[in-house]
Amino acid sequence: MDKRPYGKTGEMLSIIGFGGIVTAELPQEEANSIVALAIDRGVNYFDVAPTYMDAEERLGIALKGKRNNIFLACKTGKRTKEEARKELENSLRLLNTDHFDLYQLHSMTTDEDFEVAMGPGGAMETFVKAKDEGLIRYIGFSAHSVEVALKLLDAFQFDSVLFPLNWVNYFNANFGPQVVEKAMAKGVARLALKAMAKTVIPEGQSRKYEKCWYLPVDEPELASLALRFTLSQPITAAIPPGEPKLFKMALDIAEKFTPITEEEIRLLKEKAKGLEPIFRLRS
Repeated sequence: MDKRPYGKTGEMLSIIGFGGIVTAELPQEEANSIVALAIDRGVNYFDVAPTYMDAEERLGIALKGKRNNIFLACKTGKRTKEEARKELENSLRLLNTDHFDLYQLHSMTTDEDFEVAMGPGGAMETFVKAKDEGLIRYIGFSAHSVEVALKLLDAFQFDSVLFPLNWVNYFNANFGPQVVEKAMAKGVARLALKAMAKTVIPEGQSRKYEKCWYLPVDEPELASLALRFTLSQPITAAIPPGEPKLFKMALDIAEKFTPITEEEIRLLKEKAKGLEPIFRLRS
């Protein structure tokens, strides 16, 4: 599997990341198996969060003996200094590690998220101290808002941003390109979420995939176009959906990755017509 630079750090990450939610609520043996499969096929970038059910515990066990060969990212949804510190220490314990390669503010969405986390007594104070202590190596954030992501990029020299970069969002909502552009200008690495998302789940329709709150692309040909579209942007890596079946599909696509062509982009634009994007800019 191809690897790309993680900003200017010298780290090289697999173009597909392993979303820890893949292991959530799996029997431990299955979790061990899919983690081993991912590593065998070249994945060295793993990302998890406390909100992913029991994923930290499952992944922590599955990574025993493998920790030194991977880049491990975690997150906190806490916004205050004290709460973030407590969550950081618990995540380190569950994942059986003495440090995270990347620690991120999770799902930064509202102005309040920004003001509390970045203000006096906010979570960012925990991040800076933890880096000084060697508990984390790099500092990043994930966001579901273009506006908040741009504010964060102006407020602090983050190492990376993890953001939804997706064909329907780009074509139908102009959601995402602004974040990529500003991150590039600031020298911040770009990591992608939701590359294989398609649209919102219609009202009244049940989830086909329990770990996807949106409707993902599960047709192999369209999934290939969608993932290759995102991987053709100036990014380091993309994290596929949390379903094992879709993660394995992403592995197959990434192993044969070629940049998307203009003709394929035209085809994707046609297929995006009428689809509701899962995220929009604020009105």
